[in-house]
Amino acid sequence: MKIKPLALALTAGIFWGAAVMLATWWLLIRGSGGSTIVLLGNFYLGYSFSWIGSIIGLIWGFVDGFICGYLFALLYNVFAKE
Repeated sequence: MKIKPLALALTAGIFWGAAVMLATWWLLIRGSGGSTIVLLGNFYLGYSFSWIGSIIGLIWGFVDGFICGYLFALLYNVFAKE
């Protein structure tokens, strides 16, 4: 069975972007310091532990998830020969 790279890329991008944004929102609402999630600023240019930063994290998370999902599907299709 082959995986469609674009389908997996879009799915992974949407889920990872939403996860970054929702995790940031959750910690902002709870009033937590977000010491762990702040580390995403080291990887995602412009990300910060703020409401605007969560939107930037959504965009970067989508790009990151899209690329990883696409590469995973390509590699899977190469190594899972039928």
